[in-house]
Amino acid sequence: MRKTLGWLLSLVVLIGTMGAAGSTAQAATAAEPTAATDIKDQILGIPGMSLIEEKPYPGYRFFVLSYEQPVDHRQPWKGTFKQRLTLLHKDVSRPSVFFTSGYNVSTSPRRSEPTTIIDGNQVSMEYRFFTPSRPDPANWSHLDIWQAASDQHRIFTALKKIYRKNWLSTGASKGGMTATYYERFYPRDMDGVVAYVAPNDVVNNEDSAYDRFFAKVGTKECRDRLNAVQREALVRREPLEAKYAVAAAENGWTFTTVGDLDKAYEAVVLDYVWAFWQYSLLADCASVPAAATASDQEIWDTIDAISGFSAYSDQGLQTYTPYYYQAGTQLGSPDIKQPHLKGLSRYGYQPPRNFVPRDIPMTFQPGVMADVDKWVRNNANQMLFVYGQNDPWGAEPFRLGYGVRDSHVMIAPGANHGANVARLMDGEKALATSKILQWAGVAPAAALADAGKATPLAAPDAQLDQPDLEREPQLRP
Repeated sequence: MRKTLGWLLSLVVLIGTMGAAGSTAQAATAAEPTAATDIKDQILGIPGMSLIEEKPYPGYRFFVLSYEQPVDHRQPWKGTFKQRLTLLHKDVSRPSVFFTSGYNVSTSPRRSEPTTIIDGNQVSMEYRFFTPSRPDPANWSHLDIWQAASDQHRIFTALKKIYRKNWLSTGASKGGMTATYYERFYPRDMDGVVAYVAPNDVVNNEDSAYDRFFAKVGTKECRDRLNAVQREALVRREPLEAKYAVAAAENGWTFTTVGDLDKAYEAVVLDYVWAFWQYSLLADCASVPAAATASDQEIWDTIDAISGFSAYSDQGLQTYTPYYYQAGTQLGSPDIKQPHLKGLSRYGYQPPRNFVPRDIPMTFQPGVMADVDKWVRNNANQMLFVYGQNDPWGAEPFRLGYGVRDSHVMIAPGANHGANVARLMDGEKALATSKILQWAGVAPAAALADAGKATPLAAPDAQLDQPDLEREPQLRP
């Protein structure tokens, strides 16, 4: 456990305090939470922590909380904001998982896969600048990966005084990236990291890996079928944009940020192939219409179901403004060649700048992702990366070098952006489960002796274990 020295120092101080005069001991007892103190009171005893609501759930306590954070961790005296988080409390004697999606936090009780495996507590953090966790006024230069990692570090430091057992961090997609960045900047906090489907765009302008991915993913029949629908949607731009205008009027969609309906329409269409492989499986290709004989309504329906025509409206973009800002300043975003659309595409893949209001300044910072990539390759310690074989985001994965310790990259066969440990091949699934249990400090003796006997410690729960189905935006260059 990485915190052993700090724990021992705390123990020495506590023993010294208990050996002092009676009045001093009573004061120390009053200052330190005890097992008899209600967990809610212990949590709300943390300076800056406040309760939004508590929701009942069998076997747990579930709290929606607000925590006061510095707007700028480098200059904490220059203002604060309220950051939303949730806590699924099992027991202080259990290990804890620090989860983030990299976006908004769900205010319904949920349990990530590592939390189920270790039967632990779960802290879930809303990423800074996603509303309502946004400073007011918002200085967007304070939205970067170091500031977000520092948010996590402060929350962990505060809660570690209550939840003293091992901690793991986790997340999927942007959440997996977030867990990785947190480890890069604060490598002594967590006892292990489980990063799912985390993109690693080291050089923003070099995206040939995605072209190679789309040239071989699935089957040629499926690729041709998807490409034909995408092409047909641009061939029939005029009648389908007329339908789009009607839908926009009915739903109140506007297109100020992206520029106009035509740019929004093409952005949705160009997402189609990527979004299919991100969210669907090869078997779903049978439901894709044959472009040559499909009606306008059938083309519209399949594009809408897979890409979503609301995505690039002002209303659809608003929630994801912080994401597109980060894509255009630090994270980078992929580009792909689409030769089957030659002569039909007017704009190509539009840059993140087109999806962020113009009054928010943006400048790309090259080298930020390369720094993280280099650190992971050379310093990863007790980190697990899980990818889906048919997920576009796996085209540029994190890779491990010779200097890493007890770290692994695993690929779930046939899986999409929902890849997880449960979808790995049996041998890797057992190894991954065993490692997660070991890092959390709760591996049964049988699992330590034989990884094949490692299984999740918590019983399945259909409500707690269901993923939040909010779709993420497709990244753009």
